[in-house]
Amino acid sequence: VRFEKMTKLEDHLEGIINVFHQYSVRVGDFDTLNKRELKQLITKELANTIKNTKDQATIDKIFQELDADRDGQVTFNEFVVLVSRVLVTAHVNIH
Repeated sequence: VRFEKMTKLEDHLEGIINVFHQYSVRVGDFDTLNKRELKQLITKELANTIKNTKDQATIDKIFQELDADRDGQVTFNEFVVLVSRVLVTAHVNIH
């Protein structure tokens, strides 16, 4: 979706979509994240928010929680769950 004149919030929404696709296009299906792509995204984009991003067990746990249909890939819809959890945590931490 392209907005004629985007607001700041819309800019951020587009940014989240763009970050997802920066990582999803690397290997395999261009519109899903495999475990390695998810790890790269989390390590580079959420390192200050998610603890132990270098720990494979942490990444494995996050991947399992997000991969709702257990197909070995994280779709954008599944990824949004992580974004919402991170956003809620950030909101709590700001207060």
